[in-house]
Amino acid sequence: MVEDTGVTKQEISEQFGKQVAELVDGLSKLDKIEFQSATQAQAENFRKMLLAMSQDVRVILVKLADRLHNMSTLDVMKPEKQKRIARETLDIYAPIANRLGLNEIYQTLEDLSFKYLYPMRYRVISKAVMAARGNRKEVVGKILDSIRQRLKDQHIDAEVTGREKHLYSIYKKMTGKTVTFSQIYDIYGFRVVVRDLPTCYHTLGLLHGLYKPIPGKFKDYIAIPKANGYQSLHTTLFGPFGTPIEVQIRSREMHNIADAGVAAHWLYKTTDAHLTALQQQTHQWLQRLLDIQSESSDSLEFLEHFKVDLFPDEVYVFTPKGTIMALPKGATAVDFAYAVHTDIGNRCVAVKINQELAPLRTELHNGDHVEIITAAHAHPNPAWLNYVLTGKARAHIRHYLKSMQSTESALLGERMLNQALRALHANPSTIDDNAWQRLVRDYGAKSKDEILADVGLGKRLNVMVAHQLMAQAGQQEGGAPKLPSKVLDTITIRGSEGMAVQFAQCCRPIPGDPILGFINKDKGLVIHTHDCPAIRKFRLDPDKWLDVEWDPQGHRLYKVSLKLVVANRRGMLAKIASTIAEAESNIDNVSMEEADNSTYTNMNFTVQVENRVHLAELMRRLRKIPDVVRINRVKGAGNEQRVQ
Repeated sequence: MVEDTGVTKQEISEQFGKQVAELVDGLSKLDKIEFQSATQAQAENFRKMLLAMSQDVRVILVKLADRLHNMSTLDVMKPEKQKRIARETLDIYAPIANRLGLNEIYQTLEDLSFKYLYPMRYRVISKAVMAARGNRKEVVGKILDSIRQRLKDQHIDAEVTGREKHLYSIYKKMTGKTVTFSQIYDIYGFRVVVRDLPTCYHTLGLLHGLYKPIPGKFKDYIAIPKANGYQSLHTTLFGPFGTPIEVQIRSREMHNIADAGVAAHWLYKTTDAHLTALQQQTHQWLQRLLDIQSESSDSLEFLEHFKVDLFPDEVYVFTPKGTIMALPKGATAVDFAYAVHTDIGNRCVAVKINQELAPLRTELHNGDHVEIITAAHAHPNPAWLNYVLTGKARAHIRHYLKSMQSTESALLGERMLNQALRALHANPSTIDDNAWQRLVRDYGAKSKDEILADVGLGKRLNVMVAHQLMAQAGQQEGGAPKLPSKVLDTITIRGSEGMAVQFAQCCRPIPGDPILGFINKDKGLVIHTHDCPAIRKFRLDPDKWLDVEWDPQGHRLYKVSLKLVVANRRGMLAKIASTIAEAESNIDNVSMEEADNSTYTNMNFTVQVENRVHLAELMRRLRKIPDVVRINRVKGAGNEQRVQ
């Protein structure tokens, strides 16, 4: 144990060999690094262990054995430590064991975690299972005998056993379906292990002849295995006295994999050509971990994405070539796109599900045929984060948005800094690289771009950075920097700055409106109209705002809210929509008040226009419609403005 002794990795390598040294290193804690919090330290330990696991899966096998032993001896710990370790085991280690197909370890870890997290519930359910065991003994014995006899009559050599569901799965079923213990009938299940795959289906037919199957309760995990390689036929039957019984049917090889999972036949010195299907699935999962890690900026974010990727419930969908892909339940078309390939995810624009076009946010279901449509210049949309489910998709989208925001913010920050330097009578081109390097070192930043991005995002004041930069360049005399009164150049807003500049939703400014730029520490530079009520309190603080003006050459479209009072006649919406289209505008959103048989009704439109002149032309055309009584531009809640 490298972290608890003076032994080094080199000494272990010399005594036990390089492989053992790598395994020990993968499991060793990072005690010598100082972290901001215990949570961050723990997250970094997970990150290191999981990355080591992606190189050699035995790292996690050793860790799971260690965790199983820790959980078995948890009695001696204080209650709060018991709960912390149990929660960590339930959130991270049990799902990993499940993902690797280590069924027995998975169930044992869940039950032990349950015991320490909810001791009273554990005791109650444990006692109820013991009582039920006695009550149902006769029924279970009768079912076992009848199954064995039916298979024997058909000359099928099979091992038939009864099994109890483990306690935590009973508890999950009770809480998930909101039922009492007495309403759970499949506490006992039956397992039939036969010689080979064809015999599994033959046995299924015989059992369906013996007891009637319950419709919709059959699952074929042989044709479509679970992501961890698990294969079995699951069926639920009406047993004697109307008791539902759950039966699993599998071959001997499937049974070994179900118990030991990836450890059943993990080959270490093998080529990809000889990898079993289970090993390939495990390898793909570990590869996904590496992808998530490469896109995650810190260990806590990596751990968050990793937890998302441990979902046990899955849906199985088909690619256009017929390949089966497993995704978490609730995954969308965007998750599928990233699961196929990162580039497909980054460039997806539409999806065909079962040969029909559908929105990218569409949730996928078992058996769907999914085809992603891409475009060369497309890129991830921030709105995707509201509905993607997989860790890989979330990590790649966040990484792209962060890099884009950083690049755009750095460009804006450079313009703001140059503005401040000119106000201090300094030429930005005279600031050399040495001055920048000294400033980067003083700030503890990684690069010049990081400082510029901070200026663009409002995390650093452009005037203060300009003073310090001039001091580094030797262009300013000693003493405290004097902040200039508002003599800064005006920053031109082109509308193409991307995420670095945001247009306030409260007043929706458009070219032609008098505007002010406000520096928000979370959002960067936010553009408001000069009379927006939301910024009244900031106008007294000159450090919060910048002089900005519209670029006369800008040609992008901006959203504007309009409120129309119209006569309540048939076809009004069609007339208005047609007029908006003729004015070369586009409707972004429309809502109406419910009809109450009154003569007039309110219509609210969000339309896209180029500038104030374009808006005035659109409103002039709308006023010409005979049944339009009044039209207002809406600028913030309760702040309507007539545009003449």
